[in-house]
Amino acid sequence: MNLETYTSYRGLPPIAGVCSMIEAARPGLSVEEVVRRHKRHHYALKRLHEIFTARITAEPIMELKTAFSLHAHLCAEHVAALRKRVAEMREPPLHLDVVPDEHLAIFFDEILGAPTTEELVLGLYEKALPAVEAGMQRFLQETNHLADHPSVRVYRFALMEIADMLKFGRQAVACLVSPQQRQQFAGWLKLLDDCLAAAGGLDGTAQPQAITITRQHSAQPYRYDPVPKRDERFPDPYNMGVNAEVFLYDPDYPPQAKVLMMFYKRIRELDVPEMMASIITETKGKPWEYYRDMTRQLWDEARHAIMGEVGFAALGVDWRKVMINFTWSLGLNTQLKPWERHAVLYFIEQGLMPKTGKRYEWEVGVASQNPLAALFQDYDWADEVLHARIGREWYVNEFENPAEAVRYGDECWSKVLMNWNRWREEGLTQHRNWWPDVYREACQRWGIEPDPKVLAYNVTYEKQRADLKTLTPSG
Repeated sequence: MNLETYTSYRGLPPIAGVCSMIEAARPGLSVEEVVRRHKRHHYALKRLHEIFTARITAEPIMELKTAFSLHAHLCAEHVAALRKRVAEMREPPLHLDVVPDEHLAIFFDEILGAPTTEELVLGLYEKALPAVEAGMQRFLQETNHLADHPSVRVYRFALMEIADMLKFGRQAVACLVSPQQRQQFAGWLKLLDDCLAAAGGLDGTAQPQAITITRQHSAQPYRYDPVPKRDERFPDPYNMGVNAEVFLYDPDYPPQAKVLMMFYKRIRELDVPEMMASIITETKGKPWEYYRDMTRQLWDEARHAIMGEVGFAALGVDWRKVMINFTWSLGLNTQLKPWERHAVLYFIEQGLMPKTGKRYEWEVGVASQNPLAALFQDYDWADEVLHARIGREWYVNEFENPAEAVRYGDECWSKVLMNWNRWREEGLTQHRNWWPDVYREACQRWGIEPDPKVLAYNVTYEKQRADLKTLTPSG
């Protein structure tokens, strides 16, 4: 019996179904070569995580903010998987912070520093991620699927999610980049190709080309922009004319109207990834588990904002008529240090755990008889329990006790000044109470008459000033 004629017992799949007998007997990559390629892919995904995260805050387009949040989370997970696999392969110390090739560093520096959204999406989705995908596919073709099955599994999972990222990216590029712009960026796109060629490909399997590389966008080191930006669908991002929390916790208002306000709270969470991106980007030297956990929370917060968008769409209400502000992320990003921002995040999250927090919002969703609201609040509550654990892991453990951690967060939050009067005086906003118009539109969709008491709701600007701690993000 030889490989060609080998038959397993009663025709059962051999090799535990991993591959054929011929494939299992085919020589593959050595442990040394596998580790070398893992390190190249690890570096690429780690840099992609950095770029996706760093560009969230100042990216005006909501769909890109939320997609970058997801893609950063996916990259962080696959970085963690590759780190774990390298550690299993006779490789201590791991040396995973070593740049594998200087040309790859320039390649990712150029994308990080792309000055326009159009160049950024071209660099990410037409150059970087396709190069990672090609390298991983080549790896699966060349490694032995029996001997190196743990690596195969890591790459198969990664490739599934990279395919999802690329699908989004192709659609984004088609929507955002004109033929004229592509022509305009041709020289820079060639620079990216030259970087890969000089590095021997992203995975280092090709012969490196002797090409002179001159930095363009990365000639000056990248500087993170902490000021949030929004597109034209957010006409009044400084508006603080409606206090959602006061409305939600008032027992006199009906659950159906409160659901509308909760969807506003959810979509308003767009400012949380804008702020968390600043913490992750500006905090250096932590274990990778820190970045993985924090980026998971960042994506959860972006997902909550999408839930709000979906909620408005399901009600048939135009969310663009809701004045979704960025004043919280703006204040924290420009007035506090990264550790202080983390303190405020934890302090606010602790206020969401009691019965007057996430459980209450879920109960409102159930009482409203709106199944989508109940579902979204159910998962929002579950996510916040996870976020509390992340806070304990990476924030509270730095203090003598939890009470001290909460006290410090309260102190940091009290330092943030909201320049409401100045924003109004400078003509940035009038803090208009948009609630009655949106509530009327929702009532038309519901086929009911507006409740006069709900319609008259107006927590004045002065009232909001008197109670700083009700002006928190929706969590």
